[in-house]
Amino acid sequence: MLDTFYREFGYGYVPAWHRDVVDIAGTYLEDPRHLLLVAVHGDEVVGTTCVRSAGPAHPPHPRWLAERYPSGTTAQLLRVYVRPEHRRHGLARTMVRQACEFAAATDGYESIYLHTNADIAGALPFWHSVAKEIFDARTTGEHGPGFATVHFEIPMPR
Repeated sequence: MLDTFYREFGYGYVPAWHRDVVDIAGTYLEDPRHLLLVAVHGDEVVGTTCVRSAGPAHPPHPRWLAERYPSGTTAQLLRVYVRPEHRRHGLARTMVRQACEFAAATDGYESIYLHTNADIAGALPFWHSVAKEIFDARTTGEHGPGFATVHFEIPMPR
């Protein structure tokens, strides 16, 4: 996950945004409503996907978005990363499906939400293939230069 912050996003580790990455056990393993999926090829981690019981934070995201996806009832997909050399083989789609099935089987979740960085190659086409776009913050300049955030919802599996 840290590799992604530095190599893909270009801005590195930001404590306010990435606390979960330095406390994986406390964030994902000790809470039964949270999930961490890790894809391994040989001895290398090649993909991750996480679920956390938290909606988008306001700020930096709009208040109406935080109200639409409140913490507690929102399963937020996070850290959906696949190393570039392992992309386009269905790995992200499989991990996202498993994460959504987890959310559907976990009491209290009413919606599945995520946001992505549209500057990452392939991110928007991938998310448009599995989710419904809710808000494109690039159109408002809301996050400032350098942030290409697009918000999505995935239908809850039955």
